[in-house]
Amino acid sequence: MELLLLLVKIIITIALLGLVTTLMKMCETLILKPKRLRAMLRKQGIRGPPPSFLIGNIAEMKKKMESSASKDQQKREQAITHNCSSAIFPYFDEWRKSYGKTFMFSLGNIQMLHMSDPEVVREISICKSLDIGKPSFEGKAVDPLLGQGILTSNGAKWAHQRKILAPELFVEKIKGMMKIMVESSMTVVNLWRIECEGGVADVHIDEYMKTISGDVITRACFGSNYSQGKEIFSKLDALQVLLSKSLIKIGIPALRYLPTKGNREVWRLEKEIRALILKVVKERKEEASGNDLLHTILEAVTDSDFSQDETDQFIVDNCKSIYFAGYETTSGSATWALMLLASNPEWQARVRAEVLQVCGGQMPDADMLRKMKVLTMVIHESLRLYPPAPLVSREALKDLKFGDIQVPKGFNVWTLLVTLHQDPDIWGPDAKEFNPERFANGVTGACKFPHAYMPFGFGSRKCLGQNFAMVELKIIIALIVSNFSFSLSPKYRHSPELTLVIAPKHGVNLLIKSL
Repeated sequence: MELLLLLVKIIITIALLGLVTTLMKMCETLILKPKRLRAMLRKQGIRGPPPSFLIGNIAEMKKKMESSASKDQQKREQAITHNCSSAIFPYFDEWRKSYGKTFMFSLGNIQMLHMSDPEVVREISICKSLDIGKPSFEGKAVDPLLGQGILTSNGAKWAHQRKILAPELFVEKIKGMMKIMVESSMTVVNLWRIECEGGVADVHIDEYMKTISGDVITRACFGSNYSQGKEIFSKLDALQVLLSKSLIKIGIPALRYLPTKGNREVWRLEKEIRALILKVVKERKEEASGNDLLHTILEAVTDSDFSQDETDQFIVDNCKSIYFAGYETTSGSATWALMLLASNPEWQARVRAEVLQVCGGQMPDADMLRKMKVLTMVIHESLRLYPPAPLVSREALKDLKFGDIQVPKGFNVWTLLVTLHQDPDIWGPDAKEFNPERFANGVTGACKFPHAYMPFGFGSRKCLGQNFAMVELKIIIALIVSNFSFSLSPKYRHSPELTLVIAPKHGVNLLIKSL
Protein backbone atom coordinates (compact mmCIF):
# COMPACT_ATOMS: atom_id res chain seq x y z
CA MET A 1 0.00 0.00 0.00
CA GLU A 2 2.81 2.39 0.91
CA LEU A 3 4.54 1.53 -2.36
CA LEU A 4 1.36 2.39 -4.27
CA LEU A 5 1.01 5.73 -2.46
CA LEU A 6 4.66 6.49 -3.21
CA LEU A 7 4.09 5.65 -6.89
CA VAL A 8 1.04 7.94 -7.00
CA LYS A 9 3.05 10.78 -5.40
CA ILE A 10 5.83 10.31 -7.95
CA ILE A 11 3.35 10.38 -10.84
CA ILE A 12 1.65 13.50 -9.45
CA THR A 13 5.03 15.20 -8.92
CA ILE A 14 6.13 14.38 -12.48
CA ALA A 15 2.80 15.64 -13.83
CA LEU A 16 3.09 18.88 -11.86
CA LEU A 17 6.68 19.39 -12.99
CA GLY A 18 5.59 18.77 -16.59
CA LEU A 19 2.74 21.25 -16.20
CA VAL A 20 5.00 23.89 -14.64
CA THR A 21 7.62 23.37 -17.38
CA THR A 22 4.96 23.67 -20.08
CA LEU A 23 3.54 26.83 -18.49
CA MET A 24 7.03 28.33 -18.25
CA LYS A 25 7.70 27.55 -21.92
CA MET A 26 4.36 29.05 -22.91
CA CYS A 27 5.10 32.15 -20.83
CA GLU A 28 8.50 32.49 -22.50
CA THR A 29 7.08 31.99 -26.02
CA LEU A 30 3.90 34.03 -25.68
CA ILE A 31 4.88 36.81 -23.28
CA LEU A 32 8.54 37.20 -22.31
CA LYS A 33 10.26 36.69 -25.70
CA PRO A 34 7.91 39.05 -27.63
CA LYS A 35 8.40 41.69 -24.92
CA ARG A 36 12.19 41.37 -25.08
CA LEU A 37 12.22 41.64 -28.86
CA ARG A 38 9.99 44.70 -28.89
CA ALA A 39 12.04 46.34 -26.13
CA MET A 40 15.19 46.01 -28.28
CA LEU A 41 13.53 48.04 -31.04
CA ARG A 42 12.00 50.59 -28.67
CA LYS A 43 15.52 51.39 -27.42
CA GLN A 44 16.33 52.35 -31.04
CA GLY A 45 13.37 54.70 -31.20
CA ILE A 46 11.11 52.37 -33.20
CA ARG A 47 7.48 52.32 -32.18
CA GLY A 48 4.30 50.62 -33.29
CA PRO A 49 0.70 49.88 -32.29
CA PRO A 50 0.46 48.22 -28.85
CA PRO A 51 -0.33 44.50 -29.18
CA SER A 52 -3.08 42.63 -27.38
CA PHE A 53 -2.36 39.46 -25.41
CA LEU A 54 -1.99 36.34 -27.60
CA ILE A 55 -3.46 37.89 -30.76
CA GLY A 56 -1.13 40.89 -31.12
CA ASN A 57 -2.56 43.44 -33.56
CA ILE A 58 -4.74 40.99 -35.50
CA ALA A 59 -8.05 42.23 -34.06
CA GLU A 60 -7.14 45.85 -34.86
CA MET A 61 -6.11 44.89 -38.40
CA LYS A 62 -9.40 43.08 -39.01
CA LYS A 63 -11.39 45.99 -37.59
CA LYS A 64 -9.63 48.51 -39.84
CA MET A 65 -10.18 46.26 -42.86
CA GLU A 66 -13.91 46.02 -42.15
CA SER A 67 -14.16 49.77 -41.53
CA SER A 68 -12.27 50.57 -44.73
CA ALA A 69 -14.42 48.19 -46.77
CA SER A 70 -17.71 49.66 -45.57
CA LYS A 71 -16.54 53.28 -45.85
CA ASP A 72 -14.67 53.28 -49.15
CA GLN A 73 -16.07 50.35 -51.12
CA GLN A 74 -18.64 52.29 -53.13
CA LYS A 75 -16.18 55.12 -53.83
CA ARG A 76 -13.48 52.72 -55.09
CA GLU A 77 -15.93 50.81 -57.28
CA GLN A 78 -17.21 53.96 -58.93
CA ALA A 79 -13.80 55.46 -59.78
CA ILE A 80 -10.71 53.52 -60.79
CA THR A 81 -7.79 54.46 -58.56
CA HIS A 82 -4.65 52.39 -58.37
CA ASN A 83 -3.79 52.92 -54.71
CA CYS A 84 -3.71 49.23 -53.79
CA SER A 85 -2.05 49.87 -50.46
CA SER A 86 -5.00 51.76 -48.99
CA ALA A 87 -7.42 49.18 -50.39
CA ILE A 88 -5.79 46.02 -49.01
CA PHE A 89 -3.61 47.33 -46.15
CA PRO A 90 -5.50 50.29 -44.60
CA TYR A 91 -3.93 49.57 -41.20
CA PHE A 92 -0.41 49.95 -42.61
CA ASP A 93 -1.31 53.28 -44.16
CA GLU A 94 -2.54 54.52 -40.80
CA TRP A 95 0.46 53.15 -38.88
CA ARG A 96 2.92 54.75 -41.31
CA LYS A 97 1.31 58.12 -40.63
CA SER A 98 1.61 57.56 -36.88
CA TYR A 99 4.98 55.82 -36.58
CA GLY A 100 6.89 56.54 -39.81
CA LYS A 101 8.25 54.26 -42.55
CA THR A 102 9.73 51.84 -40.02
CA PHE A 103 7.48 50.46 -37.29
CA MET A 104 6.76 47.19 -35.51
CA PHE A 105 3.56 45.23 -35.06
CA SER A 106 2.52 41.73 -34.01
CA LEU A 107 0.71 38.84 -35.65
CA GLY A 108 -0.17 36.84 -32.56
CA ASN A 109 3.15 36.13 -30.86
CA ILE A 110 5.14 36.72 -34.08
CA GLN A 111 6.96 40.05 -34.06
CA MET A 112 7.02 41.97 -37.33
CA LEU A 113 9.09 44.92 -38.53
CA HIS A 114 7.73 47.03 -41.39
CA MET A 115 10.55 48.65 -43.39
CA SER A 116 9.97 50.75 -46.51
CA ASP A 117 12.87 53.19 -46.57
CA PRO A 118 14.43 52.75 -50.06
CA GLU A 119 18.03 52.68 -48.81
CA VAL A 120 17.23 50.08 -46.18
CA VAL A 121 15.32 48.02 -48.73
CA ARG A 122 18.38 48.17 -50.98
CA GLU A 123 20.57 46.74 -48.21
CA ILE A 124 18.11 43.91 -47.65
CA SER A 125 17.83 43.20 -51.38
CA ILE A 126 21.59 42.83 -51.91
CA CYS A 127 22.14 40.87 -48.70
CA LYS A 128 23.28 37.35 -49.60
CA SER A 129 23.70 36.16 -46.03
CA LEU A 130 21.85 33.00 -45.10
CA ASP A 131 21.15 34.67 -41.75
CA ILE A 132 18.12 36.33 -43.33
CA GLY A 133 15.80 33.79 -44.89
CA LYS A 134 12.32 32.53 -45.44
CA PRO A 135 10.21 33.15 -42.31
CA SER A 136 9.44 30.10 -40.21
CA PHE A 137 5.92 31.48 -39.64
CA GLU A 138 5.43 31.56 -43.40
CA GLY A 139 6.03 27.85 -43.54
CA LYS A 140 3.55 27.34 -40.71
CA ALA A 141 1.03 29.55 -42.45
CA VAL A 142 1.20 28.52 -46.07
CA ASP A 143 3.46 25.48 -46.31
CA PRO A 144 0.54 23.34 -47.52
CA LEU A 145 0.58 25.55 -50.62
CA LEU A 146 4.14 26.77 -51.10
CA GLY A 147 5.97 24.24 -48.96
CA GLN A 148 8.55 24.73 -46.28
CA GLY A 149 10.63 21.58 -46.08
CA ILE A 150 14.35 22.25 -45.81
CA LEU A 151 14.14 25.86 -46.94
CA THR A 152 13.93 27.39 -43.49
CA SER A 153 15.57 24.78 -41.31
CA ASN A 154 18.89 24.56 -43.11
CA GLY A 155 20.46 27.63 -44.72
CA ALA A 156 23.20 25.64 -46.46
CA LYS A 157 20.69 23.40 -48.17
CA TRP A 158 18.57 26.43 -49.09
CA ALA A 159 21.64 27.78 -50.88
CA HIS A 160 22.13 24.43 -52.57
CA GLN A 161 18.55 24.51 -53.83
CA ARG A 162 19.12 27.92 -55.40
CA LYS A 163 22.25 26.54 -57.06
CA ILE A 164 20.67 23.41 -58.52
CA LEU A 165 17.55 25.28 -59.63
CA ALA A 166 19.28 28.42 -60.90
CA PRO A 167 17.20 30.56 -63.32
CA GLU A 168 19.54 29.87 -66.24
CA LEU A 169 18.51 26.20 -66.14
CA PHE A 170 15.04 27.28 -67.26
CA VAL A 171 16.04 29.57 -70.14
CA GLU A 172 16.17 26.85 -72.79
CA LYS A 173 13.08 25.22 -71.32
CA ILE A 174 11.14 28.46 -71.79
CA LYS A 175 12.03 28.65 -75.48
CA GLY A 176 10.73 25.12 -75.94
CA MET A 177 7.50 25.97 -74.09
CA MET A 178 6.59 29.04 -76.11
CA LYS A 179 4.62 26.83 -78.50
CA ILE A 180 2.53 25.65 -75.55
CA MET A 181 1.89 29.26 -74.48
CA VAL A 182 0.81 30.25 -78.00
CA GLU A 183 -1.48 27.22 -78.38
CA SER A 184 -3.15 27.78 -75.01
CA SER A 185 -3.65 31.49 -75.71
CA MET A 186 -5.07 30.81 -79.17
CA THR A 187 -7.64 28.45 -77.67
CA VAL A 188 -9.08 31.39 -75.72
CA VAL A 189 -8.74 33.74 -78.71
CA ASN A 190 -10.84 31.33 -80.80
CA LEU A 191 -13.47 31.06 -78.06
CA TRP A 192 -13.72 34.85 -77.87
CA ARG A 193 -14.10 35.08 -81.66
CA ILE A 194 -17.16 32.84 -81.38
CA GLU A 195 -18.57 34.99 -78.56
CA CYS A 196 -17.98 38.15 -80.60
CA GLU A 197 -19.80 36.92 -83.72
CA GLY A 198 -22.24 39.59 -84.78
CA GLY A 199 -20.83 42.41 -82.67
CA VAL A 200 -19.49 43.08 -79.18
CA ALA A 201 -19.35 40.55 -76.36
CA ASP A 202 -19.29 41.30 -72.64
CA VAL A 203 -16.71 38.83 -71.35
CA HIS A 204 -15.69 38.01 -67.79
CA ILE A 205 -12.02 37.42 -68.53
CA ASP A 206 -10.68 36.04 -65.22
CA GLU A 207 -11.50 32.39 -65.79
CA TYR A 208 -10.16 32.58 -69.35
CA MET A 209 -6.82 33.88 -68.07
CA LYS A 210 -6.75 31.08 -65.51
CA THR A 211 -7.54 28.60 -68.27
CA ILE A 212 -4.54 29.76 -70.28
CA SER A 213 -2.14 29.82 -67.34
CA GLY A 214 -3.46 26.55 -65.95
CA ASP A 215 -3.05 24.75 -69.26
CA VAL A 216 0.41 26.22 -69.84
CA ILE A 217 1.81 25.42 -66.40
CA THR A 218 0.28 21.93 -66.31
CA ARG A 219 1.76 21.01 -69.69
CA ALA A 220 5.04 22.74 -68.87
CA CYS A 221 5.44 21.06 -65.50
CA PHE A 222 3.99 17.58 -66.03
CA GLY A 223 4.15 17.03 -69.79
CA SER A 224 2.95 13.50 -70.54
CA ASN A 225 1.35 13.31 -67.08
CA TYR A 226 -1.04 16.11 -68.03
CA SER A 227 -4.23 14.63 -66.55
CA GLN A 228 -2.53 13.90 -63.23
CA GLY A 229 -0.99 17.38 -63.23
CA LYS A 230 -4.39 18.91 -63.83
CA GLU A 231 -5.78 17.04 -60.81
CA ILE A 232 -2.86 18.20 -58.65
CA PHE A 233 -3.28 21.84 -59.63
CA SER A 234 -7.04 21.62 -59.13
CA LYS A 235 -6.47 20.50 -55.54
CA LEU A 236 -3.85 23.23 -55.04
CA ASP A 237 -6.40 25.76 -56.26
CA ALA A 238 -8.89 24.55 -53.64
CA LEU A 239 -6.15 24.64 -51.02
CA GLN A 240 -5.27 28.24 -51.83
CA VAL A 241 -8.89 29.32 -51.34
CA LEU A 242 -8.93 27.75 -47.86
CA LEU A 243 -5.59 29.24 -46.83
CA SER A 244 -6.39 32.75 -48.04
CA LYS A 245 -9.33 32.91 -45.62
CA SER A 246 -7.10 32.44 -42.58
CA LEU A 247 -3.89 34.20 -43.64
CA ILE A 248 -4.24 37.08 -41.16
CA LYS A 249 -4.53 34.60 -38.25
CA ILE A 250 -1.15 32.95 -38.84
CA GLY A 251 0.36 34.10 -35.56
CA ILE A 252 -2.40 33.03 -33.17
CA PRO A 253 -0.80 30.30 -31.03
CA ALA A 254 -1.78 26.71 -31.86
CA LEU A 255 -4.60 27.79 -34.18
CA ARG A 256 -3.09 25.91 -37.11
CA TYR A 257 -3.01 22.69 -35.11
CA LEU A 258 -6.60 22.65 -33.89
CA PRO A 259 -8.82 20.11 -35.71
CA THR A 260 -11.26 22.70 -37.00
CA LYS A 261 -13.28 21.98 -40.12
CA GLY A 262 -11.04 24.22 -42.20
CA ASN A 263 -7.82 22.71 -40.84
CA ARG A 264 -9.04 19.16 -41.43
CA GLU A 265 -9.81 20.05 -45.05
CA VAL A 266 -6.35 21.62 -45.44
CA TRP A 267 -4.66 18.51 -44.00
CA ARG A 268 -6.66 16.25 -46.30
CA LEU A 269 -5.81 18.23 -49.41
CA GLU A 270 -2.14 18.52 -48.42
CA LYS A 271 -1.89 14.74 -47.98
CA GLU A 272 -3.61 14.04 -51.30
CA ILE A 273 -1.45 16.54 -53.21
CA ARG A 274 1.77 15.12 -51.81
CA ALA A 275 0.70 11.57 -52.66
CA LEU A 276 -0.27 12.54 -56.22
CA ILE A 277 3.01 14.36 -56.89
CA LEU A 278 5.14 11.52 -55.57
CA LYS A 279 3.11 9.04 -57.61
CA VAL A 280 3.90 10.99 -60.79
CA VAL A 281 7.56 11.17 -59.73
CA LYS A 282 7.69 7.39 -59.28
CA GLU A 283 6.21 6.83 -62.74
CA ARG A 284 8.60 9.39 -64.25
CA LYS A 285 11.63 7.71 -62.69
CA GLU A 286 10.59 4.43 -64.26
CA GLU A 287 10.32 6.14 -67.65
CA ALA A 288 13.65 8.00 -67.18
CA SER A 289 12.65 10.56 -69.80
CA GLY A 290 10.98 13.90 -70.17
CA ASN A 291 11.55 17.49 -71.21
CA ASP A 292 9.37 19.40 -68.77
CA LEU A 293 9.95 21.29 -65.53
CA LEU A 294 9.37 18.20 -63.39
CA HIS A 295 12.14 16.43 -65.28
CA THR A 296 14.41 19.44 -64.65
CA ILE A 297 13.68 19.26 -60.92
CA LEU A 298 14.38 15.52 -60.84
CA GLU A 299 17.66 15.99 -62.71
CA ALA A 300 18.70 18.83 -60.41
CA VAL A 301 18.15 16.82 -57.24
CA THR A 302 19.83 13.62 -58.52
CA ASP A 303 23.34 14.55 -57.37
CA SER A 304 22.33 16.40 -54.22
CA ASP A 305 23.17 15.26 -50.71
CA PHE A 306 19.53 15.31 -49.62
CA SER A 307 18.06 12.39 -47.71
CA GLN A 308 15.09 10.60 -49.27
CA ASP A 309 12.66 12.58 -47.12
CA GLU A 310 14.37 15.84 -48.06
CA THR A 311 14.37 14.86 -51.73
CA ASP A 312 10.63 14.13 -51.64
CA GLN A 313 9.97 17.40 -49.81
CA PHE A 314 12.14 19.32 -52.27
CA ILE A 315 10.20 17.94 -55.25
CA VAL A 316 6.78 18.49 -53.67
CA ASP A 317 7.62 22.04 -52.54
CA ASN A 318 8.93 23.07 -55.96
CA CYS A 319 5.90 21.65 -57.77
CA LYS A 320 3.74 23.73 -55.44
CA SER A 321 5.88 26.81 -56.05
CA ILE A 322 5.62 26.32 -59.83
CA TYR A 323 1.84 26.21 -59.49
CA PHE A 324 1.77 29.44 -57.48
CA ALA A 325 4.30 31.33 -59.61
CA GLY A 326 3.20 30.01 -62.98
CA TYR A 327 -0.54 29.86 -62.58
CA GLU A 328 -2.09 32.16 -60.00
CA THR A 329 0.31 35.09 -60.33
CA THR A 330 0.49 34.99 -64.14
CA SER A 331 -3.26 34.78 -64.67
CA GLY A 332 -3.81 37.62 -62.19
CA SER A 333 -1.15 39.79 -63.82
CA ALA A 334 -2.63 39.20 -67.28
CA THR A 335 -6.08 40.17 -65.97
CA TRP A 336 -4.81 43.44 -64.46
CA ALA A 337 -2.80 44.30 -67.59
CA LEU A 338 -5.85 43.85 -69.83
CA MET A 339 -7.96 45.94 -67.44
CA LEU A 340 -5.40 48.75 -67.67
CA LEU A 341 -5.23 48.55 -71.47
CA ALA A 342 -9.03 48.56 -71.64
CA SER A 343 -9.18 51.77 -69.57
CA ASN A 344 -6.30 53.39 -71.50
CA PRO A 345 -7.22 53.02 -75.22
CA GLU A 346 -4.24 55.08 -76.42
CA TRP A 347 -1.82 52.54 -74.91
CA GLN A 348 -3.90 49.67 -76.21
CA ALA A 349 -3.56 51.13 -79.72
CA ARG A 350 0.21 51.55 -79.30
CA VAL A 351 0.68 47.96 -78.16
CA ARG A 352 -1.49 46.67 -81.01
CA ALA A 353 0.44 48.64 -83.61
CA GLU A 354 3.75 47.34 -82.28
CA VAL A 355 2.60 43.71 -82.19
CA LEU A 356 1.19 43.84 -85.72
CA GLN A 357 4.37 45.48 -87.01
CA VAL A 358 6.74 43.05 -85.27
CA CYS A 359 4.80 39.84 -85.91
CA GLY A 360 3.50 40.66 -89.38
CA GLY A 361 0.60 38.26 -89.03
CA GLN A 362 2.75 35.40 -87.67
CA MET A 363 2.66 33.81 -84.23
CA PRO A 364 5.13 35.47 -81.83
CA ASP A 365 8.47 33.81 -81.20
CA ALA A 366 11.39 34.65 -78.87
CA ASP A 367 13.00 37.14 -81.27
CA MET A 368 9.71 38.95 -81.82
CA LEU A 369 9.03 39.23 -78.09
CA ARG A 370 12.42 40.85 -77.54
CA LYS A 371 11.47 43.59 -80.02
CA MET A 372 8.19 44.47 -78.27
CA LYS A 373 9.36 47.47 -76.23
CA VAL A 374 5.97 49.13 -75.78
CA LEU A 375 4.37 45.89 -74.60
CA THR A 376 7.23 45.38 -72.13
CA MET A 377 6.70 48.90 -70.78
CA VAL A 378 2.99 48.23 -70.27
CA ILE A 379 3.64 44.94 -68.46
CA HIS A 380 6.21 46.58 -66.17
CA GLU A 381 3.78 49.37 -65.32
CA SER A 382 0.99 46.89 -64.69
CA LEU A 383 3.25 44.86 -62.36
CA ARG A 384 4.23 48.09 -60.60
CA LEU A 385 0.64 49.06 -59.85
CA TYR A 386 -0.62 45.53 -59.20
CA PRO A 387 2.32 43.32 -58.14
CA PRO A 388 1.24 39.67 -57.86
CA ALA A 389 2.58 39.37 -54.32
CA PRO A 390 2.00 42.55 -52.30
CA LEU A 391 4.92 42.07 -49.90
CA VAL A 392 8.24 40.33 -49.34
CA SER A 393 8.90 38.81 -45.93
CA ARG A 394 12.19 37.70 -44.39
CA GLU A 395 13.17 36.45 -40.95
CA ALA A 396 16.31 37.46 -39.09
CA LEU A 397 17.85 34.09 -38.21
CA LYS A 398 20.60 35.97 -36.35
CA ASP A 399 20.99 39.55 -35.12
CA LEU A 400 21.40 41.73 -38.22
CA LYS A 401 21.89 45.39 -39.07
CA PHE A 402 20.22 47.26 -41.93
CA GLY A 403 20.91 50.96 -42.12
CA ASP A 404 21.03 52.23 -38.54
CA ILE A 405 18.64 49.56 -37.31
CA GLN A 406 19.72 46.50 -35.36
CA VAL A 407 17.19 43.79 -36.18
CA PRO A 408 17.06 41.20 -33.37
CA LYS A 409 17.06 37.50 -34.16
CA GLY A 410 13.48 36.27 -34.45
CA PHE A 411 11.99 39.44 -35.93
CA ASN A 412 10.27 39.16 -39.32
CA VAL A 413 10.97 41.98 -41.76
CA TRP A 414 8.14 42.98 -44.09
CA THR A 415 8.70 45.08 -47.21
CA LEU A 416 5.42 46.19 -48.79
CA LEU A 417 5.79 46.23 -52.57
CA VAL A 418 2.49 48.05 -53.05
CA THR A 419 3.89 50.87 -50.91
CA LEU A 420 7.32 51.03 -52.54
CA HIS A 421 5.83 50.79 -56.04
CA GLN A 422 3.64 53.85 -55.47
CA ASP A 423 5.85 56.05 -53.33
CA PRO A 424 5.94 59.59 -54.88
CA ASP A 425 9.44 60.11 -53.45
CA ILE A 426 10.63 57.19 -55.61
CA TRP A 427 8.40 57.39 -58.72
CA GLY A 428 7.42 61.05 -58.88
CA PRO A 429 4.09 62.87 -58.44
CA ASP A 430 2.29 60.52 -60.86
CA ALA A 431 3.24 57.43 -58.82
CA LYS A 432 -0.38 56.29 -58.49
CA GLU A 433 -1.18 56.79 -62.18
CA PHE A 434 -0.83 54.41 -65.14
CA ASN A 435 2.11 55.73 -67.15
CA PRO A 436 4.14 53.02 -68.96
CA GLU A 437 6.33 55.75 -70.48
CA ARG A 438 8.29 55.81 -67.24
CA PHE A 439 9.82 52.46 -68.32
CA ALA A 440 10.94 53.77 -71.74
CA ASN A 441 14.58 53.41 -70.65
CA GLY A 442 14.05 50.20 -68.73
CA VAL A 443 13.71 49.66 -65.00
CA THR A 444 16.93 51.50 -64.18
CA GLY A 445 15.61 54.70 -65.75
CA ALA A 446 12.08 54.40 -64.39
CA CYS A 447 12.57 55.78 -60.91
CA LYS A 448 14.97 57.23 -58.36
CA PHE A 449 15.69 53.87 -56.72
CA PRO A 450 15.46 51.03 -59.30
CA HIS A 451 15.84 48.38 -56.60
CA ALA A 452 12.47 49.54 -55.25
CA TYR A 453 10.79 47.84 -58.24
CA MET A 454 10.49 44.17 -57.32
CA PRO A 455 7.32 42.45 -58.59
CA PHE A 456 9.21 39.12 -58.56
CA GLY A 457 11.04 39.66 -55.30
CA PHE A 458 14.62 40.82 -55.11
CA GLY A 459 18.28 39.89 -54.86
CA SER A 460 19.50 36.32 -54.69
CA ARG A 461 16.02 35.22 -53.65
CA LYS A 462 14.27 36.50 -56.77
CA CYS A 463 11.49 34.30 -58.16
CA LEU A 464 12.86 31.50 -60.34
CA GLY A 465 9.87 31.81 -62.65
CA GLN A 466 10.35 35.48 -63.55
CA ASN A 467 11.41 34.88 -67.16
CA PHE A 468 8.73 32.23 -67.65
CA ALA A 469 6.02 34.60 -66.39
CA MET A 470 7.21 37.55 -68.52
CA VAL A 471 7.26 35.47 -71.70
CA GLU A 472 3.80 34.08 -71.02
CA LEU A 473 2.38 37.54 -70.25
CA LYS A 474 3.80 38.95 -73.49
CA ILE A 475 2.32 36.12 -75.56
CA ILE A 476 -1.12 36.32 -73.95
CA ILE A 477 -1.42 40.09 -74.33
CA ALA A 478 0.15 40.20 -77.81
CA LEU A 479 -2.33 37.64 -79.18
CA ILE A 480 -5.35 39.29 -77.54
CA VAL A 481 -4.59 42.88 -78.61
CA SER A 482 -3.81 41.78 -82.17
CA ASN A 483 -7.15 39.97 -82.49
CA PHE A 484 -9.53 42.20 -80.49
CA SER A 485 -10.25 45.75 -79.44
CA PHE A 486 -11.72 46.04 -75.97
CA SER A 487 -12.94 48.47 -73.35
CA LEU A 488 -14.18 48.20 -69.77
CA SER A 489 -17.69 46.87 -69.36
CA PRO A 490 -20.26 48.86 -67.33
CA LYS A 491 -20.36 45.74 -65.13
CA TYR A 492 -16.77 46.27 -64.00
CA ARG A 493 -16.42 47.22 -60.33
CA HIS A 494 -12.91 48.18 -59.32
CA SER A 495 -12.05 46.57 -56.01
CA PRO A 496 -8.60 45.01 -55.48
CA GLU A 497 -8.48 42.48 -52.66
CA LEU A 498 -5.82 40.31 -51.06
CA THR A 499 -6.13 36.54 -51.20
CA LEU A 500 -2.63 35.12 -51.46
CA VAL A 501 -2.15 37.52 -54.39
CA ILE A 502 -3.72 40.86 -55.33
CA ALA A 503 -6.86 40.02 -57.28
CA PRO A 504 -9.94 41.91 -58.54
CA LYS A 505 -12.66 41.06 -56.03
CA HIS A 506 -15.46 41.04 -58.60
CA GLY A 507 -13.32 40.00 -61.57
CA VAL A 508 -12.85 41.99 -64.77
CA ASN A 509 -15.52 42.36 -67.46
CA LEU A 510 -14.47 43.66 -70.88
CA LEU A 511 -16.47 44.63 -73.96
CA ILE A 512 -14.65 42.77 -76.72
CA LYS A 513 -14.87 43.19 -80.49
CA SER A 514 -13.06 41.10 -83.12
CA LEU A 515 -10.70 42.92 -85.46
